[in-house]
Amino acid sequence: MTGSPDKAVMALIGVGLAIWVIYRIYVWLQSSPHSFLQDHIPLNQDINPHPAVDLLADAGYEVVGGKLKIPLSFNVDGSPLYSRLFVDYVAAAEDGTQYLVVLARPRRPLDWTGSGVRDMLLPYLLIYPGVGGLLYVNAPAATVHVITFGRDDGEND
Repeated sequence: MTGSPDKAVMALIGVGLAIWVIYRIYVWLQSSPHSFLQDHIPLNQDINPHPAVDLLADAGYEVVGGKLKIPLSFNVDGSPLYSRLFVDYVAAAEDGTQYLVVLARPRRPLDWTGSGVRDMLLPYLLIYPGVGGLLYVNAPAATVHVITFGRDDGEND
């Protein structure tokens, strides 16, 4: 009877250690920059018809997801602020690379300068770093612009 309390204590230590290891793996997966828990783009199966869908098909892309609403929250001096971003479609290239699709809006034209593209489109590319880029579609002009994100090494100044 002298060995049974020792076995119970060892079993409790083993269970506690297993729970701690599982928790640490979960935290590590959440914080990993290329974690499948964060980089996965949720696909909306409801794809609304639009002339942009045909433009994307003509450009070699297949629309695989419809409109997405990405809720955002900010904490400014202890006060919560809320906003959201909208992605019009998710498209895939022939090689399987996924792209976020944003449609041009007449009320919010894009300034085709480095700072204009950065200010308007960079948040989309930062939310899902695993995407191949962003497709900016201007349906009235029948244009599809492919925008990818890169870092300048400072030698272009």
